[in-house]
Amino acid sequence: MKKLLISVLALSLLSLISGVSHASLDSKKWPASKKAKQFVKDTIVIGMMASPYGTGWTKNKQLLDYYRESREAGITGHEITLTAASMNWDNLMQQHRAFRAAMAEEPEKYTFVRTTRDIEAAHIKGTTAVIWNSQTATILEEDLSRMAAVKEMGIVSMILAYNDRFRTGSGQLAAYNGKDDGLTEWGRAVIDEMVKYGIMLDLSHTGKKTAMDAMDHMDKHHPGVPYSFTHSLPAGLYKNAKKATPKGCYRNVTDEEVLRVKKSGGYVSPTFTEWMMDGIWPDDISPKQAADMIDYYVKLLGEDYVGLATDDMYDVSLVVDFAKKNATMYADGGYMIDAFNKGADDAAMMARILPAITDELWKRGYTNKQLAKIYAGNKMRVYQQLWEKAPKGKWEKEYKERVQLRKEYMEKFGSR
Repeated sequence: MKKLLISVLALSLLSLISGVSHASLDSKKWPASKKAKQFVKDTIVIGMMASPYGTGWTKNKQLLDYYRESREAGITGHEITLTAASMNWDNLMQQHRAFRAAMAEEPEKYTFVRTTRDIEAAHIKGTTAVIWNSQTATILEEDLSRMAAVKEMGIVSMILAYNDRFRTGSGQLAAYNGKDDGLTEWGRAVIDEMVKYGIMLDLSHTGKKTAMDAMDHMDKHHPGVPYSFTHSLPAGLYKNAKKATPKGCYRNVTDEEVLRVKKSGGYVSPTFTEWMMDGIWPDDISPKQAADMIDYYVKLLGEDYVGLATDDMYDVSLVVDFAKKNATMYADGGYMIDAFNKGADDAAMMARILPAITDELWKRGYTNKQLAKIYAGNKMRVYQQLWEKAPKGKWEKEYKERVQLRKEYMEKFGSR
């Protein structure tokens, strides 16, 4: 019984603090031009889904419906979160089995990613590219040898400390409360093992001191190996918002942190999550507001270091209710609950907002080549470096070849 309660609590924490609310399949469908819709279908697009079995979805059909709509819109694949917060190895196995069991009902529609070519193949064939991630290192349970199994499962990235204090270091919520201990020796050992197996260090949810220490360790001991913020909003975008809170949203990251990611060759992806939009808290995040996030990072970092992540879920109505009833569990000064009460309890579904974002970015002067990098190219470059030890620039040199291959496939077999 104790183990079950821990699992349920861990799932609740994953859902509540990952920055998502309301059902994705209830989220708003934004109008877009036919040209933009077709561009999304023709371009590799990698999003992010943080929907745990048990709270984010409970029936296989729910998950399959989400991916069906995503495929129809042209979303190539998703970075899918299996574990977070303080979840353990058993939780990882449970989540993995649940997702695989659902996908096994339509096995021909999924491609489980191990190489960048798998993502390209998914795009060409119109299947869903499945890219697993773990938003916690607690799944190792103090056993570094498990990193090999994590790699074998296809997990591509891992977070050291999810908001709270852990053996690896401190997360963002702990830092918000002045308890950022910095990277520990165990955290350094975990990083070394991640690099060994080509698993990307994800600094999202991590306290600033711990994150900066982790970047110091990477730069000193693993120079040239990229690291990333896979789903983090820029604090600088909201610092002058009319109603911004004095301390800001604890989940957002500073320019200082993300500029270091650029130097490593990694990427930073904003998440289209309403409650993190400090001082704004929209009821439905608009394509313009999402484009503002992308544009902020592009102006700060350049077009080669920005990606996309919605961090959305199938259904989080249960989690929002839980959060409101147990507000004292979240030591953020009431920030999150206040945002929820103002209606900021949603995260945009990539399939429903990206074409409209495309129209908005075109208005701002973005080219198709720039958008292709942001929508997936920059992630693919980093994946290729980590998984295949490819030199920088290889992805860009092969891009024309891949575009031609896609064109030939479409001419022969038709659109997806």
